[in-house]
This record gives sequence, structure tokens and C-alpha cells, in this order.
Amino acid sequence: MNPSPEVLILGSGAAGLSAALRLAEAGHRVTVVSKGPLASGSTLWAQGGISAALDQDDSLAAHVHDTLIAGAGLCDVEAVRFTVEHGPEGIDWLLQHGVAFTQSDEDLNGRRLHLTREGGHSHRRVVHAADATGFAVETTLADLASRHPLIQVLERSVAVDLIVDRDAPRVHGVYLYDRNSKRVDAVAAKAVLLATGGANQVYLYSSNPFGASGDGIAMAWRAGCRVANMEFMQFHPTTLYHRDSRSFLITEALRGEGATLHLPTADGKVGERFMPRFDERAELAPRDIVARAIDHEMKRLGVKHVWLDISHKPGDFVRTHFPSIYAHCLSLGIDITQAPIPVVPSAHFTCGGVMTDLRARTDLPGLYAAGEVACTGLHGANRLASNSLLECLVFAQAAADDLIRELPHLPEPPTLRPWDESRVSDSDEDVVVSHNWLELRTFMWDYVGIVRTSKRLLRAQHRVDLLRREIVEFYRNYRITHHLIELRNLVTVAELIVSSALSRRESRGLHYTLDYPQTDSTPEPTILKP
Repeated sequence: MNPSPEVLILGSGAAGLSAALRLAEAGHRVTVVSKGPLASGSTLWAQGGISAALDQDDSLAAHVHDTLIAGAGLCDVEAVRFTVEHGPEGIDWLLQHGVAFTQSDEDLNGRRLHLTREGGHSHRRVVHAADATGFAVETTLADLASRHPLIQVLERSVAVDLIVDRDAPRVHGVYLYDRNSKRVDAVAAKAVLLATGGANQVYLYSSNPFGASGDGIAMAWRAGCRVANMEFMQFHPTTLYHRDSRSFLITEALRGEGATLHLPTADGKVGERFMPRFDERAELAPRDIVARAIDHEMKRLGVKHVWLDISHKPGDFVRTHFPSIYAHCLSLGIDITQAPIPVVPSAHFTCGGVMTDLRARTDLPGLYAAGEVACTGLHGANRLASNSLLECLVFAQAAADDLIRELPHLPEPPTLRPWDESRVSDSDEDVVVSHNWLELRTFMWDYVGIVRTSKRLLRAQHRVDLLRREIVEFYRNYRITHHLIELRNLVTVAELIVSSALSRRESRGLHYTLDYPQTDSTPEPTILKP
């Protein structure tokens, strides 16, 4: 292990890597922790792009307005303005660091970037790298971080818990589990940045990779931080439905370029287009509306998927704009230039999270959070498409800027107590972990999904309570593993989601309950305190 870093960053997606590079470029020692390879996590799989008001026909005010509309009355207006205003700066920073976005002949204030449009946006403002934006951003930043002399990378390492001084509340480091050695080490730092992503693996069907287990949210909660708006779990309307391809997202940009949603006929062919019946914006309505419409039609008709059709567009256009989706579907026998795509909704984004201010500070001194792990107030009750990578970039910069100011004045961390393994032993009952993992994700999907009822939520609350007690007992008595760490965090996050959903007695944004279908006139965020 190298000398203690000044800043320990948990997570190696867009938020974690951009913060690490900004800090290192300012001369600070940083350690970046990744559960797997450095270039991994949800950012790698992001298809659509990054929203920013760059076109002369667009404006910051329009982007703010669209974000507020999508957030269904629960956005923090100051946080929305802050994020949108820093969007173009974030795009420029990525361009300066070599991210190869799709180009256009049209000049956008000195930038030649192709802009696409997605649901909920009134203008074309989504900067993208074909249909693999996340891959372009992630691999570029990971390469830069891996070569920077002030950035240490710890791959295949999983955070267990924050190390906190309870007497004079402050974070002093993190216990890290090394997946190779199967040891736990205490790593000290002046400050810790949570960039661990969301919690969407709490659901049976998710568009996210397996690492999205709510680790940062759960650790911050156990350390005494508030969390907010956990009932607002976004379900992406269009994930590929195919037995040989799990969790493959079909970007919203397809609908932005004219793809339409259809019901299947009795013989499985393309039938009626249904979105105009649900919203005047049709396929370009915000994600909660589209996902709920698909869910409604699937349940009404008893079908396993609906169709997304872009075959009416020229084949060359489709192959050029969506090469990754075209190639993946073709490998499964679906030529999207000739045939429709079978799609279903799946858990996609955690709109709530650890509460932060506009400097990315949490309630715990020395602890910051950026990206999907955080609740900044940007998303409210529903995230506007392509505002996620934007939030990562803007709040990673906010955290880095604040840390660059504060680090010279922060105390060195004390000597940390090593992890105590003397009281635990290996278990031959790993089936308990896999069984509880499946049970948790299944009842969360069934009872706390796109459409909810109080009865279903109470059932989920009862099951979460029983599972939590089982998992805590297992955690206390046996040597920890990667999967047990994630399961412990997932059951904590499930408890937060259910508690938040039960406390909201209205339907708003991503939280839709049949028992309270109305929307209150005076919305408030759902804030939970440990």
C-alpha cells in the first residue's frame, strides 16, 4: 500500500474519475477504488449522452425548465440552475481531455458537436459519442487516471464501511475488502468522496451492472448521514427483452430520432402505436410516463413485451447513429433496420441518495458524494434523460474545487484501528447469501415496482425486516465476502426505499400508488434521518 492518500475516492465512473483527475492535476494524492477493473460500472454502459444547452436556439433557461417539469415539483431550483449553468464547462473539460464525441459540420460556439434529442427535452441538447457515450467517457478518463503519477488505483476492492470518529464527527477513512487476498484493510485519508453509483440491483430486472448495490448510500446512512427521495427509483422504459441478453439498454435517443412504441398483435407482429393515448408528447414524454404506459399495456394485455420500431428510418441512418445497438441486436438475430425490437421497462436510476449541498458535502465532515449516489436536488421526483452524466461531471468538479480549497487546512487522519477478524469464521452456508439476494430482488420487483399499493409496500417492509435480521446475524458471525457486503447494503437500501414510499401519500413522478393517485399541491422531499 502506498502512503495514505489525501483523498480516497470510492467508485471509478464519470464522477469518481473526473474528480480524481481534477484533484491530481492540482497536485493532490488520490486513491481511486474500483470493485472490478478501473473502467467498469454504470458509466461504461451509458448509451444516450450528456445534456447541455449548446445550440444557439437552446438556452440555459429552457434546460432548467425541462428539468423542473420532469422532476414533477420536487427539484431544488438552485441545484438545477447550478448544474445546468456548469454543463457547457463540463463538456469542454471532457473535450480537452480527449473524449471523442460525435461531430457535426455545424458550429456551436466554437464546438462542432452533433446534438440529439431525448424524452422530456424541448431542444436538441444531448452531446453523444454515437450510441456509446459512456464507453467513450469512461475509457478515456480511466486511461488518463491509470497513467497519472498522483493517482493510485485499487482494483477489485470493495468498501465495507466508513471509519468515523463519533466523538468529533469526521470521516477518517474506509475499510476495504480486497477480492484477491480476501483481506480487509483500513485505509486512511483526509477526505472521502463517495462516487459509488446507484442501487438499482435491488430490483430483479435492472439495466445496471451487478455492482450497483447501493454501497455508498448504505455506508453513509450507517455513518449518520441523511438520505432523501429514495422512493423515486427510475425505470427505463426500453430494455431489450431477449432470453440471451440480460440488461441491455435501448437508448432513449432511438425515440428521439423517431422510433415508435407499438403493442404486439395476437400473432406477435407490430400493432397499434399506443403512446399518443397516454401523453401528447407520445414517445418523447418523460421516462416515468413512458414506463408506466408500457407497464399498463403489458398487464392489460398479458404480454411479455412491447415493440420499439425504428425500421421506417433509412438503414444507413440507423447503422450510423446506433452502431452498438444495431450490432448487438443483429448478433441475436434482430435486424433493427428491418424489424422491431422487443422491449420492457427495467430499474435504471436512483433519483434519491445521500443528501449533499452544492459543494457535494454530506452531513459528515470530510465526506463528499457525487453522481448517482447523491441527492443534490437536481432530479426531484424523476430524472430528465441525460442529466445523469451531467450531474456526475458538475458535482465532481464542485467536490474537487472545494477539496482543493480545504485540503491544506484539514488534519492528517489518526492511526486507524485494524479490521477485527478474530471473532468470525468461514461459512459453508453461502447459499444463504444467494437465496436472500434473489428473494430480496424478487419481492422488491413485485411489491415496490412501477405501480405500488400500500398493501404491497407493507408486505415488502415485513420481508425486508426479516431479511435484514438474517443478513446482519450472518454478517456478524462469518467472514465477509464480496457478495455478502453487497447484500448487506442492498437490504439497507431496500429498507430506505420502502420507508420512503410508505411515507409519501400521493402519486408524483416515479412514485405511483393506486391508493393515493392524486398529487399534493405542496410537495416536500422525503428526508430520512438515521
